[in-house]
Amino acid sequence: MDGIRERKAALRQEVLARRDAMGEAERARASLAIADRIDAELVFAPGTIISGFLPIRSELDPRPLMTRLSARGARLCVPAITGGELQFREFLPDVPLEPQGFGTFAPGSGAAVLDPEIMLVPMSAFDARCHRIGYGRGYYDRAIETLNGKGRAPLLAGLAFAVQEVPEVPIEAHDVGLDFIATELAVYRAERKPRGAAPKT
Repeated sequence: MDGIRERKAALRQEVLARRDAMGEAERARASLAIADRIDAELVFAPGTIISGFLPIRSELDPRPLMTRLSARGARLCVPAITGGELQFREFLPDVPLEPQGFGTFAPGSGAAVLDPEIMLVPMSAFDARCHRIGYGRGYYDRAIETLNGKGRAPLLAGLAFAVQEVPEVPIEAHDVGLDFIATELAVYRAERKPRGAAPKT
């Protein structure tokens, strides 16, 4: 177990250095290309609850994509960190944001708490099998497990730059694979049957 965690930590450090080395304009162009790919992939009914996220550090910016999904009728939420776990709070135009720690922000505790049916998932690294390495705290894995335990089984759509791909992600028992991952260059699909609102085929 410790060996897997050490390998993950080494991959995380290596890949985040590659991501950090991307120029701001390059990241902006790639973020828009990823938005195009995800927007084309997702099929959902108006009112579907979709969780996005607000970018930290050199992360891709999903906000253009979130704007498109909202225009298609999605009900948006973003994660807040509360009690060491993620809580998905409704994200509305001009909603006041509060710092959450870890460099991110979210609506305050007065916002509606939602269970996403589709999740846009950030990551530090991924492989072509649609396994991801997060940031080492397990927030998303636990949140997905909680949703699955409630019978929600959201569709899991990963967003990453192409430079974040690695040959193979080491897997632990608690790790959750994604249904598909989009980069600015390609879409990777898991072999298992997608859950929830399916991507286009």
